[in-house]
Amino acid sequence: MVTEAPSFTRSLARPRLGATQIVSFVVAASGPLIAIAGGVSTTYAVTGIIGVPLSFVLLAPVLLLFTVGYAAMSRHITNAGAFYPYVANGISRGAGISVSFVALLAYNAIQISVYGLFGWSVANYIQEKTGTTSPWWLWAVAMLVIVGVLGALRVDINARVLGVLLLLECAVIVIIDVALLSNPAAPGGHELAPMNPSNLFVAGVGAVFAFSVAAFTGFEGAATYGEETRNPSRTIAMATYVAVGVTAVLYAVSALAMAVGTGPDQVVAQTQQQGPALWFGLSSQHLGTVFTDVVNILFLTSQFACLLSFHNAVARYFFALGREGVLPDMLGRTNRKTGAPVAGSLAQSAVALIVVLGFAFAGADPILQLFTWLGTTASTGVVWIMAMVSLSVLGFFRRRAGNETVWQRTVAPALAALLLVALLVLIIVNFDRLVGTGPDSVLRWLLPGLLVVAALAGYARSAVLRARKPETYAKVGGVR
Repeated sequence: MVTEAPSFTRSLARPRLGATQIVSFVVAASGPLIAIAGGVSTTYAVTGIIGVPLSFVLLAPVLLLFTVGYAAMSRHITNAGAFYPYVANGISRGAGISVSFVALLAYNAIQISVYGLFGWSVANYIQEKTGTTSPWWLWAVAMLVIVGVLGALRVDINARVLGVLLLLECAVIVIIDVALLSNPAAPGGHELAPMNPSNLFVAGVGAVFAFSVAAFTGFEGAATYGEETRNPSRTIAMATYVAVGVTAVLYAVSALAMAVGTGPDQVVAQTQQQGPALWFGLSSQHLGTVFTDVVNILFLTSQFACLLSFHNAVARYFFALGREGVLPDMLGRTNRKTGAPVAGSLAQSAVALIVVLGFAFAGADPILQLFTWLGTTASTGVVWIMAMVSLSVLGFFRRRAGNETVWQRTVAPALAALLLVALLVLIIVNFDRLVGTGPDSVLRWLLPGLLVVAALAGYARSAVLRARKPETYAKVGGVR
């Protein structure tokens, strides 16, 4: 009797990805157009500080310090779970499982938050062009289905889609930046005022850094694709360094260009009045409506790229945790033909659908509530995880001999941990401003409190595994 082969396997696709494809995934996750048109304008408007461009310049070295230890550890650990195997091997398995639960919450939150932005953007664009109104959630759900289908395809196909969109996105950003920097609204030597430290280090500077670090979220996800990458010990590090460099330059220059094109003394008032529309208005003023229509389309595709990138990352987190027995076994299955973590992809889509429809039925605002609340919670969680990873680098190399230098194994990760903890404190202190509530609002504690609950749930799960399934617990964070 011939037995039909099952349609699923327990491993991801054979290594197909190179540095270029990994850069496409992680930079697309950061969403340059989203970060610039939406994030930078919001930072100016909410904080009232014009030194936003300098914040990106100062944050880049902090992220590069993190990358030093992260890259060193990536040469020893390859696992689709990315962060939690690092922490499991560097601190403890219990801490690793705890971090994995925080990561699942954070990356699901940021992916789902963009559905709110996408639905709102499409509904507004259609109304502007045709006068027809439509519910934002309809477009969010439609895109959710498309992303879910693509999540079941081969990972290199997804990388090609993201690569093309990312190149177009970066191209229009550079064109607009050149136009704005070449045509200052208030020439006379004040164009570089946003780069002056005295215009950044004022009351509210913590909120600027909190917003700015959120714009980088996604760069750290390269290790998620380690098992599907050619020569991961070299590729993951290279892709992460390139991602930090590219996004830091884009964000700093674009934030400066927005201030120069508007006038440094007017950029706060104008962003408060116009929001993201300011950037598109400047584009139309200097480059014409046809070009700006193209930019609007790319703004939508940027959101699609961000959604697809984070969807792939979350699906691999579910897969890794299912494969190791931390979550249900069925999540550790991949499609035999594509190697895609289909069960993880379906799980992410299901979570996203429940949350999007929940916000829709509650009549919540897709931007001020869905996008802002979940996005801010996610970036807080990512900073927390990065600090834990930096600490795990110290623990890992203290117990393991290797070719890494003292800078790689001790100095850089220690500095990164200190600076990331300081950033985390700044975010928590300014959380009410970030989500647009008063200092006495329950939300300013409830949303970051969800991350604490996730961490405690992870520790509880690790305790259960250690007591009831010691063999499974012993394999958590295993190198693949």
